[in-house]
Amino acid sequence: MRKLAVSTTTRSINPGGPAGEGRIHADFRVQPGYGRHVIRHKPGVYIAVSREKASTTNTSTGEPHETLTLTLLWPHRHVLGEVFTKAHALATSFQEGKTVVYCARRMEWQPLGKPRLKRKLGSVILDEGVKERIVGDVKEFLAAQQWYTDRGVPYRRGYLLYGPPGTGKTSFIQALAGELDYSVAMVNLSEVGITDDLLAQLLTQLPEKSLLLLEDVDAAFQNRRQRDSDGYTGNTVTFSGLLNALDGLAAGEDRIAFLTTNHIDRLDPALIRPGRVDMMMRIGEATRYQAAKMWNRYYGDIDKDGSGCQRFLERLEELGLFGQSKNPNVPARHTSTAAIQGLFQFNKGDMEGAINMAEGLIPREFEPELPGGAVKSPA
Repeated sequence: MRKLAVSTTTRSINPGGPAGEGRIHADFRVQPGYGRHVIRHKPGVYIAVSREKASTTNTSTGEPHETLTLTLLWPHRHVLGEVFTKAHALATSFQEGKTVVYCARRMEWQPLGKPRLKRKLGSVILDEGVKERIVGDVKEFLAAQQWYTDRGVPYRRGYLLYGPPGTGKTSFIQALAGELDYSVAMVNLSEVGITDDLLAQLLTQLPEKSLLLLEDVDAAFQNRRQRDSDGYTGNTVTFSGLLNALDGLAAGEDRIAFLTTNHIDRLDPALIRPGRVDMMMRIGEATRYQAAKMWNRYYGDIDKDGSGCQRFLERLEELGLFGQSKNPNVPARHTSTAAIQGLFQFNKGDMEGAINMAEGLIPREFEPELPGGAVKSPA
């Protein structure tokens, strides 16, 4: 072998540790370069390897596609099975403890960046009982495949998570995928270029053991309102195309689909009927239960007696951030778990700072646009 290439992979050591301790470790692997090589697999067994660079590139990474041809003598053909088995095990080992996120690229699914560290299900705090109900339903569905088969019922299940932005809808789906050791196959229906035909094809070719995530599902309904009299809207998904992809004649099975929207009022009843959406769950604004759980997660090690948590919750109540206020002069309003998380991350290890800055959780109100498109906000 005269031509060699070096492949470099990097990984973070102790990514969740204190600042400065997340060192990067690089692994170097020597592999055949482009061209033709003869490799000694084991005594008496040789493999001719031809590695060629294609003219097309991977749209996700920018790397060129490759063609790898293995040639063996006929008596040694069984070695191919050994090589492929070992290659599959090696590729799988790179994904251990991680979640792969796929996105639609033209007519196929491709990984979106590198696999991400699995997010612990306990790190996503939803209102009391919400997470347990969804997780329990998903696990029950996964254990009931034979039940569906025996009764001739399509083996698929749909979930709709709705509510305002920043409440943890997508984060929960990512954490659920980690809990189940699944990947996530994500489609944004508002993305230009996602057509009815493409969506139908993607949904019948999902990566194995993956959760389908259709974000901003209300975007399909916006297209429905705007389409011309002949039904053509250009390179976008139509309402009927979405319905057919979910449970039409060509719809795939062995599928768990999660739909998300910030605007449930824009959804047509035809979409959320049983068979397309089997469970709907509102992921709403932060509640007292969630705020307390998040406080304990961030400050439980220093707030031993819970007095800091109590003062924080009382402060949020004074500000009317749980949807009601004892003070008639304070309007009822809400905040999001994302906003609370941002407050806690800004005040790492400083619970007094978090309490003192709680007023920053009040949602900002913007006045109508000024001439020229500028937006005026209160000082």
